[in-house]
Amino acid sequence: MDEFDVVVLGAGPTGENLADRAHAGGLSVAVVEDELVGGECSYWACMPSKALLRPPAALANARRLPGAREAAGGTLDAAAVLRRRDEFAAHWKDGGQVDWLESAGLVLVRGRGRLDGVRRVIVDTPDGGRRVLTARHAVAVCTGTRAALPDLPGLAEVRPWTSREATSSSRVPGRLAVVGGGVVACEMATAWRALGSEVVQLVRGSRLMARMEPFAGELVTQGLRAAGVDVRFGTSVTGARRDGQVTLTLDGGETLTVDEVLFATGRKPATADLGLETVGLNPGRPIEVDSTGLAAGVPGEWLYAAGDVNGRALLTHQGKYQGRIFGAVIADRAAGRALDTADWGRSVATADERAVPQVVFTDPEAAAVGLTLEEAERAGHRVRAVDYDLGSVAGASLHADGYLGRARAVVDLDREVLLGATFVGGDVAELLHSATIAVTAEVPISRLWHAVPAYPTISEIWLRLLETYRG
Repeated sequence: MDEFDVVVLGAGPTGENLADRAHAGGLSVAVVEDELVGGECSYWACMPSKALLRPPAALANARRLPGAREAAGGTLDAAAVLRRRDEFAAHWKDGGQVDWLESAGLVLVRGRGRLDGVRRVIVDTPDGGRRVLTARHAVAVCTGTRAALPDLPGLAEVRPWTSREATSSSRVPGRLAVVGGGVVACEMATAWRALGSEVVQLVRGSRLMARMEPFAGELVTQGLRAAGVDVRFGTSVTGARRDGQVTLTLDGGETLTVDEVLFATGRKPATADLGLETVGLNPGRPIEVDSTGLAAGVPGEWLYAAGDVNGRALLTHQGKYQGRIFGAVIADRAAGRALDTADWGRSVATADERAVPQVVFTDPEAAAVGLTLEEAERAGHRVRAVDYDLGSVAGASLHADGYLGRARAVVDLDREVLLGATFVGGDVAELLHSATIAVTAEVPISRLWHAVPAYPTISEIWLRLLETYRG
C-alpha cells in the first residue's frame, strides 16, 4: 500500500497541470496513467491535427498572393506532412513527457486505476500486479473523454476511424467519408482533402459548428466546398458494412462507397470503469463538480474532477486551466488556507462559464470566445451584435487577395462591456487572445477606444467594431 497526499487519475495535460500545482503547494502527488503520459492532446488530437493542418494553410495563403502564387505550384508532399506530424506526436512515445513529470517531483504509476472507496485507488499494473494507493487529502479524476460512436448495424465490423485514427493514419485514403459537423469533422475534412483524399462530409443538421455564430459555419462551409469537399446537410448514416471498401447506407436508401469513414459524432466521459459506484456516483457519466473542482454528491471534500471528464468545457486549454486552479485549491484546503471563491477569484474556474476561447483550424479559420448572440439573449442580457466585414480591413486585404471574413462583437448594453467575440478569416486565431482578455477583464468599451491597433494589421478590426458600435 502506497500513501500520497494526492492521487491523480490521468496524465494528460489536465492531470499534469493539476498534479504540478498541488505539488507546488507542498503536497506529494502520484499520477496514474494506463496509456501515454501526455494524453489525448499530445498524440491523437491537438498536436498531430494541427501538424496536419498547418502545411495546407501555409500553401493556401501563398496561393492568395501574386508573386508567391507563382512559386507555390504543385501539390503538398503528403509523405513529408505525415513525417512532420509523427515528430509532433513524438512518434507515439512518451519518454519526454515522463522525464518532465519526474523532474517536477511527481510519482508516475503505470497502470489502470480505479476508485475503491474513499481516498483509495487500485491500480492494475502492466506486469499483471496490483498496487493500492491511498490519498491523505484528495483524489483527482482527469481521465478525459473517448470518442462516442453511434449504434449502427455493422459499424463494429467496419472498423471506422475516430479522431485517433484520423490524426494518426500513416496513409492517405483515396476516398474518405466524414460523419459529423463539429470541430473534429471540419478540421479533418480540411486536412485530408488537402492531402489528396476525395472527401464527402455528411452532416445530420443544417449547418456546421452549431455552437458558434451561424456565419462561422456558413463561411467554413464555403471554404470546404471551394477546396473540393462534398458537404451534404440533412444526411444521416443508417448502416455500414466493409468488404474491402466501406459502404454506407444513408437515410432514403442511398449508398455511398469509400475507403475509410471517420465518425466525428461526439465524445463521452471516460468514467465507465473508474469505480465511481464505490463512492456513490454513476459510471459512464460526467462527474459534476462545483467551481472549485469538488465532485457533487460526494461528502468529505476529497474527490475532484478536472478537464473534459466533468463536462464543463471540453477543450484542452480549459482542462489545463481547471488543473491549475483545482490543484492549488487542493493544496490550500490541505493547508487550511482560505479560498478565494468570488467571481474570477484564484480558487474558481469562472472562465468556464464566461470566457471560453476556441479556434477551429479550417480554411478560413474560426475563432470565438465568450457568449454568442443567441446565448447572451437566452441568458437574459440586453445585448447588441456588432458585425463587420473583416476582409475590408486594410491589414486583411494586404494579408491575402480576396480575403474573406467576418467579425462580431456581442456587447452588454447595460454595462457596455463585451460578452463575446467571433472572428472568421485567414489567420484569425492570433486575434483571439486580445478578445479573451477583453471579455475576461470586462474592459469597458470606453477604455477599449484607447487600445490603439497597429496599422496596417488585421487587428484594426477592433477599431472598426468600436466605430460601428458608436455609429
